[in-house]
Amino acid sequence: MLLVVTYSQAARATLRNVCQSHEATVVRRFGRAALFKATELGAFLALRLRAKHGGDVQLSRTEPFNEFAEVEADIREAATAYEARDSPSTPYAKFAAGTDYPNPERMRGREL
Repeated sequence: MLLVVTYSQAARATLRNVCQSHEATVVRRFGRAALFKATELGAFLALRLRAKHGGDVQLSRTEPFNEFAEVEADIREAATAYEARDSPSTPYAKFAAGTDYPNPERMRGREL
C-alpha cells in the first residue's frame, strides 16, 4: 500500500478530491492521510499529489502488519491481558511488575 500524508490545507483538499474521484483505489482515508492500493494508478495519484504540492505531501510504501509473524507470543499475550485488567487506570509498568509479562524497558529497546 502507499501512504500519502498531507501537510497543508491545499494538499488536504486535493487529497479529499482524489479520494472521492478514485474510491476504488483508496484503501482507507484518515483526514490528512490516505492509503492507496499499490497499483500503478495508486502510484500515479500519489505522485500527482506530490507534483502539485511538493513538500506538503509525503509518500511512503507500507506493508500490512502481521502480528503473528512479527511479534513474539509473550508481547501479544501481555497486550491482551493488559486490556483485560481490572483497573483501567493501572499503568502497564505497574501491571507487569512481578509477573512474567515483559517489562516496558525491555520492549522499548528491542526492534521487531
